[in-house]
Amino acid sequence: MAKFRKKPVVIEAEQWGFIESQEFAEIACRGLGDCAYSGGEETEPHIHTLEGCMVIGPLDWIIKGVNGEFYPIKPDIFEKTYERVED
Repeated sequence: MAKFRKKPVVIEAEQWGFIESQEFAEIACRGLGDCAYSGGEETEPHIHTLEGCMVIGPLDWIIKGVNGEFYPIKPDIFEKTYERVED
């Protein structure tokens, strides 16, 4: 089986519950209603992605992909996949 390495691409990301940039939050939620998913009596935050609607869990990271799309990623996967880039 062939092996591949993920290309080094710099992305923008903020952690749910700690989003500092109002602009980032607005862009991530733009055109997606109120960014809340109604499941019975519960209302959970969600985001529409290329793969469909995804619930945003506590401490998930919201990533802006290389084509400007947004999606959530679990904290453990984020930590294994990404490292902070200094400006």
